[in-house]
Amino acid sequence: MNAPIRQHGIKSATLPQAGPSFIHLKIHSAYSLLEGALPISKLAKLAEPAGMPALGLTDTNNMFGALEFSEKLAGAGLQPIIGVSLAIDFQEREATGAGRSQPVLVPRHHDGLVALFAMNEAGYANLMKLVSRAHLATADTETPHVKLDALRAHATGLIVLTGGPDGPVDRMLAENQIERAGLRLQALADLAGDRLYIELQRHGLASEARVEPLLLDLAYARDIAIVATNECCFARPDDYEAHDALLCIADATFVSEDNRRRLTREHYFKSAAAMAELFADLPEAVASTIEIAKRCAFRPRGRKPILPSFVSAGNSASADDKLAAEAAELRRQASAGLEARLAALPLADGFTRADYQRRLDYEIDVIAKMKFPGYFLIVADFIQWSKANGIPVGPGRGSGAGSLVAWSLTITDLDPLRFGLLFERFLNPERVSMPDFDIDFCQDRRDEVIRYVQGKYGHDRVAQIITHGKLQARAVLRDVG
Repeated sequence: MNAPIRQHGIKSATLPQAGPSFIHLKIHSAYSLLEGALPISKLAKLAEPAGMPALGLTDTNNMFGALEFSEKLAGAGLQPIIGVSLAIDFQEREATGAGRSQPVLVPRHHDGLVALFAMNEAGYANLMKLVSRAHLATADTETPHVKLDALRAHATGLIVLTGGPDGPVDRMLAENQIERAGLRLQALADLAGDRLYIELQRHGLASEARVEPLLLDLAYARDIAIVATNECCFARPDDYEAHDALLCIADATFVSEDNRRRLTREHYFKSAAAMAELFADLPEAVASTIEIAKRCAFRPRGRKPILPSFVSAGNSASADDKLAAEAAELRRQASAGLEARLAALPLADGFTRADYQRRLDYEIDVIAKMKFPGYFLIVADFIQWSKANGIPVGPGRGSGAGSLVAWSLTITDLDPLRFGLLFERFLNPERVSMPDFDIDFCQDRRDEVIRYVQGKYGHDRVAQIITHGKLQARAVLRDVG
């Protein structure tokens, strides 16, 4: 039977009799933009020979790679541990001036990064809320971060690590501000309880060695578990020079400069054996990585799109009733729109009004069968609003121009019958895929359209898509040069 260990007076994980000896929790993938250089597709290949059945992902201030990480690792038979390195503002107050009785806020962007891991579905939901708040509630001139109050409000289901050298506790210890370090640690302990771990790192930096005894003192005095971590930013020690150049690209500096951000060769994906040897004097810190992996039992999974509703058929209405109401509304708007189009424009050569009506009825039947009438109605709504408010909108690009329904709703301005365009290239009941209209708005006024959609359908129901660029050969040669 395994027995709990309390070496050095620190409460800790149960040391395993067999199985893995260490699990990396602080991995920075390529989604730690211009900071990490580990493609998620490569992580599973690194984990197996390193002797690790699980890995933790903590990209800085984002969860861009969470789903891909979850799917790739689970597909390889490994446990994904979803986390993030998130910047925290402790909102510390201190008196300024002799005799001042009222404290004032100390101005700053943030006080350091803490690592957060989702233990369950509630924890994952809180991670998403915190990361979203960090970006949406922070000024454009500031680094994304959240205030301590936000972390306190969304701490359920989260394991908290103090963040290592870039963490808020280590930073104060490095400045010899022991009291403030203790206050920050206590604030984290108050919100996380036994889900808080003091993080120890050994990358060969003098600052780490200087702070470590102070961290252990805090852990001894407050009975807080310690955990050993390694910031993994690249795969092998030989990748150090290339990664150093990546940091220079990120910071617009030069490799030859002395006063710039640097990592060490030790920031690579070490094996479990190497990490166990590195922390041989603190086995409980190594064992805590296994404990954390066991405490995290949730991963995000891919799912089918959740389509928005356009027509309200009452809260008690079934999904089928709502779909029928939307299909009826789509038929009404499209039929009226077709009449307006044909009243203003001549028929396509060789076609009659009956041909137009048959094509319209066929498309509406397909759209309703594939459960997409709400999508057409929403797109038509904001395009019609844009045109009514004098915002230039393109005539339509891509396969969407083959839809007569889209033309009737003024989503597009091309008559598909006149130009022989096929609806099946856009929607095909034999090959179910999401419809996708390519819409061009005036660059100067597109923000007005976004605000309209947010105002009508809810700010929490409207998102913008990010595109991640890669440093391909040409860009690498230019930037490195």
